[in-house]
Amino acid sequence: MSKSSFASLAQRLLGLLLLALLLGHAGGYWELPGVGGVERKIYDVRLLLFAPAQPETRIVMLDIDERALTEYGRWPWSRARLAELIDQSFVQQGALLLGLDLILAEPDDSSGLSSLQALAQGPLRNVPGFARQLQALTPRLDHDGRLAEVLSKHAVVLGFHYSDAVDATSSGTLPAPALRATAVGEPLNALRDWRAYRGNLERLQRATPWGGFLNALADRDGITRRVPVLARHGELIHVSLPMAMAQAVTGATALIPEFDAAGKLGALRMETPRGVLRIPTDAHGNVLLPYRARAGLLPQVSAADVLAGRLPAQSLKGKLVLLGSSAPGLTDLHATPLAQTLPGAALHAMLLTGLLNGSVAATPSYTAALQILQLLVPGLLLLLLLPRLGWWQGLTLSAACMTALLGLNAWAWQVWRENWPPAAPLLLVLGLYSLQVFFGQFAEALARRRLATLFRQYVPPELVALMSRDPQRYSMAGRSAELSVLFADVRGFTTLSERLPPHELAALMNRYFSVMTDIVRAHRGTLDKYVGDALMAFWGAPVDDPAHALHAVQAALAMQAALPALNEEFAARGWQALRVTIGINTGTMVVGDMGSRHRRAYTVLGDAVNIAARLQELSGKLEVPVVIGPDTRAALADWPCRELDQVVIRGGSERITIYEALAPAASAEHPRS
Repeated sequence: MSKSSFASLAQRLLGLLLLALLLGHAGGYWELPGVGGVERKIYDVRLLLFAPAQPETRIVMLDIDERALTEYGRWPWSRARLAELIDQSFVQQGALLLGLDLILAEPDDSSGLSSLQALAQGPLRNVPGFARQLQALTPRLDHDGRLAEVLSKHAVVLGFHYSDAVDATSSGTLPAPALRATAVGEPLNALRDWRAYRGNLERLQRATPWGGFLNALADRDGITRRVPVLARHGELIHVSLPMAMAQAVTGATALIPEFDAAGKLGALRMETPRGVLRIPTDAHGNVLLPYRARAGLLPQVSAADVLAGRLPAQSLKGKLVLLGSSAPGLTDLHATPLAQTLPGAALHAMLLTGLLNGSVAATPSYTAALQILQLLVPGLLLLLLLPRLGWWQGLTLSAACMTALLGLNAWAWQVWRENWPPAAPLLLVLGLYSLQVFFGQFAEALARRRLATLFRQYVPPELVALMSRDPQRYSMAGRSAELSVLFADVRGFTTLSERLPPHELAALMNRYFSVMTDIVRAHRGTLDKYVGDALMAFWGAPVDDPAHALHAVQAALAMQAALPALNEEFAARGWQALRVTIGINTGTMVVGDMGSRHRRAYTVLGDAVNIAARLQELSGKLEVPVVIGPDTRAALADWPCRELDQVVIRGGSERITIYEALAPAASAEHPRS
């Protein structure tokens, strides 16, 4: 198996492993770290893009704000003042329904009634008329009784709070349950079963038929994205404050849970005189909060203005009122996906809007199957195609897959109000493309190394570096091209070899070939081979070189120019001076990796190569340092040359004109051809 094939196989195997891990995550067999965090961030971005910008005008927050506390004293207020506030909201301002984002858990002793009652039963029990006077004053001093009376006259929904603290104990009274777990059976066991609760005073809770819990849930990152509408304490199942308000304002006659094919809770059906409202939930009774982009602009009315009568009459007519507080220290703030902290009353208002509008988005029961399908379709497509594509094509295909996934997700959210978790499919596409980039670079690095290994013995390092930038362009496969080829031979080598000991002859030739090869490489030439005392090189391959003839001639003249210094070095060691004959020819030849299954070489073949070898022989016979053929001369343009003769090359039948290539400095001594 080739290294590139191995890289492609490794890419596919790792891609299959990633697909399998994400399929297991989507199927609920395990949870991959980080996927949930990505899911939440994508959900938040989608909310920012698509959350409706219109504020909800049907719901108003009656705010016990800092101004109200300044005018009427610190919290907690007396129940008599709270009763006055609630009564005026209905009688003078025309509120339709009021929900308390407050818990009235402790008795109000601010009037001193309990102390007077203790005196009447103790030290003053025998005082004439004291008991009778106390009885007459009791209705005015019983603030809890006054509030209970107001609650019984108006449509008010009380709030209570669940707790899971280890040391929590229950207090107060719960409203009547919406359902009983024993009546519904096993499917509602998935609802969160809270340890304890903090409810309202019994006399207050009994004064109104409605009540709901105030709890909201935060995800792992501390942001509230979903809230429960059903929760349980033992077998008693209650609804949230917004759900209770929705039941009260619609006159709901029944609340019926719906279960999916797997027997899990999937929705609540609220039957009203005007029809049926269906609220999608998850198996735990939670719903996605229908956030609004302008949620922070919930209409607010200061409690101080209602108590002081500063509001125009009927300012709250037909409104659903949430009584809460925005004063620091009195309100519970929640981090939201819309980059702002909101009081609990704002969350209740948004959920109540969604319940009444039918705009609560569902996470469908087939989410797992949907995710698996969204993983398999792009996953198998990319696994099949990416290893065959370049990085740009792979990027285009991956971007198209991600765009399609995001488009389907946005369509489902906007049109069908369904929440399709997109993180796993998007991470799969991103992961598979990342593998393509990694293994593409790995394969390219292997190609560069292979190219360098193949050509470094033939081509100068700077050309190898140039070839490595785009290794796909270069190969050793045979091809036909116009090139220039050079043969250089040492004259009288036989005599020289007879005079020198073998080790000295080897040292001499090694030094000679090193100098000549450096010159070839310095002039962008490709070394072909050494044959005895002969050197063969060519120009124009594997890297294209339009000036291959010029570079070959320049290299030949540089080789001749290097001989005097080299011969001085040899003379110092007692060696004979060398004379070199060179022939160069230009023409069409075959270049590539050739040889047998035992040994191969990157070389050139053809008549033009044979002519170059014959020109080198003529160089020796004519005592001319560099002899070139007619095609080489034609390619040199105005380079100085001297015509030598017209000859018939051995093995040929036609006469050709041969030339001596001159160094520019010597051209004045010889006429140009």
